Amino acid sequence: MIRTGFATREGTAADNADACTVYRLADGTVGAAVIDGIGHGPYTSATSPLLAETAARVTAHRGALPGILSAGLLVADQGPDGDEADAVAVAALADDAGTRVAWVGDCRAYGWNGTRLTLHTTDQTMARWIEQYGPPVDVTKRYGDWVRVSLHSATVASTREIEVMDPVVILTSDGVHDQIPPGVLEALVRVHADDPQTLASALVAAARPDQGGYRDDATCIVIRNPHTSTPEDTA
Repeated sequence: MIRTGFATREGTAADNADACTVYRLADGTVGAAVIDGIGHGPYTSATSPLLAETAARVTAHRGALPGILSAGLLVADQGPDGDEADAVAVAALADDAGTRVAWVGDCRAYGWNGTRLTLHTTDQTMARWIEQYGPPVDVTKRYGDWVRVSLHSATVASTREIEVMDPVVILTSDGVHDQIPPGVLEALVRVHADDPQTLASALVAAARPDQGGYRDDATCIVIRNPHTSTPEDTA
């Protein structure tokens, strides 16, 4: 049986703009989605749970890419007052064939094979673009927060996909991976990987404020898929 755990915690802003949903079909197939709302506008905290529910349910039925694109359709228009919500997202389909992930923006998917933690996604931010292709300039936090692709602009071409062979997959909003030191994150995974709910709760609780006292909303889903294994597992 595919086991899951999830947790979310409001940051120091007025409300939680993150959301997550895990949806399970009758045959045990799991669709999961983490949504990280951009900003804290009037619609964001209300819309993020709807985006997560849509992405997770469609992912379970049709796959992670359709899940991301279907959620994007809900916010593809700016709305009558021009202030509709937008978000970044990561979705995962887990079944007896393995785990497939799709994402836009800077939500992430990590994999744990029992000995090492691997980041399987690439942030779609200006900072990452500059590091790969741009001029040799200082990549400041401003560039790190500059998301190049969101649900509002998601297309088949701009939504990234990957198959994750690790038996444990961890989906995070940036309030987790940006506010937990990498060594602490991996240590928590090493200790709690056998219990998805405990791990999800521990990761969200470990997020700490930055030097200015700001702590982002933090959200995490953990999927343990016994049908998936890496070459190291079977060697």
